[in-house]
Amino acid sequence: MPSDLATYGEDAKKLLNKLQTRNERLFMLTFLVLNVADTKQKLGNDVFQAAGVAQKYNCSLIRLDYQQEQGLVSSLPLGINQIKIQRSLTTSNVAVFVPFVTQELFQSGAAMYYGINAKSHNMIMLDRKQARCPNGLKLGTPGSGKSMSCKSEIVSVFLTTADDIFISDPEAEYYPLVKRLHGQVIKLSPTSKDYVNPLDINLNYSEDDSPLALKSDFVLSFCELVMGGKTGLEAIERTVIDRAVKAIYRPYLANPCPENMPILSDLHQALLDQHLPEADRVAQALDLYVSGSLNVFNHKTNVDIHNRLVAFDIKELGKQLKNWGCSLSKTRYGAASPRTAAKAGPHGILQTSSTFC
Repeated sequence: MPSDLATYGEDAKKLLNKLQTRNERLFMLTFLVLNVADTKQKLGNDVFQAAGVAQKYNCSLIRLDYQQEQGLVSSLPLGINQIKIQRSLTTSNVAVFVPFVTQELFQSGAAMYYGINAKSHNMIMLDRKQARCPNGLKLGTPGSGKSMSCKSEIVSVFLTTADDIFISDPEAEYYPLVKRLHGQVIKLSPTSKDYVNPLDINLNYSEDDSPLALKSDFVLSFCELVMGGKTGLEAIERTVIDRAVKAIYRPYLANPCPENMPILSDLHQALLDQHLPEADRVAQALDLYVSGSLNVFNHKTNVDIHNRLVAFDIKELGKQLKNWGCSLSKTRYGAASPRTAAKAGPHGILQTSSTFC
């Protein structure tokens, strides 16, 4: 059998296999390139450049001599093909020539670089603050560059906006970057002298919602982490916690000075004062974090968050407190920082970890 016939036979078998097993269809395609210019010289240059691009990919463009009118009509979006030059292509090959098969994301203004579109190889430029949902996750295998991507975004936000940036750092890897940008690192650990009170409240945090209601929701989440269990807090337990939260903030709301800011021991005592089994159960769960060995969060805040770039180093908190540290650093940026609440723009929060907090 001639070699060219054997080659064509093998190609025919591969094509038949695609049509039968890969849900492909066969199309007849006429591929036309339309060049338009103001002068004949410029048109000749454009045709030459187009032919050079095609030659780069081992293709050749043939000029339609004596068929210019038919070629123009066939190039217009009229659904009329007057050029009788066709070749067969499968569905996946035809899809390459569809101009709108790739969704692009390229915003102007304060947009930032987020990578390269895998299909079109165009830049991905996005302004998170203009998106319907500005939240984002960076997913990937270990060593794939998640942290590097976060650090690149931190630098972009820091240099191009006036937003505050708060980092929850379970691996203590952002310290060099934060220091080079003259940011602030707060190290939270059982032996650290830096204390952050989870019950700090900022009365100017929100114009739409009640700061006390927001703080009550945060304390409920806090206690849910402490209580554990598959079903979370029961309805009565939520009620006694909410009642205790209102009681401990009453002096501060009457006279908002630092001395009246409650701490976890105040919440613990307010629960015991209710003399209810559900309140006692929550108070007993808080004992470890109030008077036990994990009382690192039972102190008044002694650090001044004065910087627009703040990293919470929670690497040494241990397994029992790491979830608390994640939860605290995610809510601390607005609920306890008057500087942040007074800003007009949104705020960036970046968190990285090999596990979810």
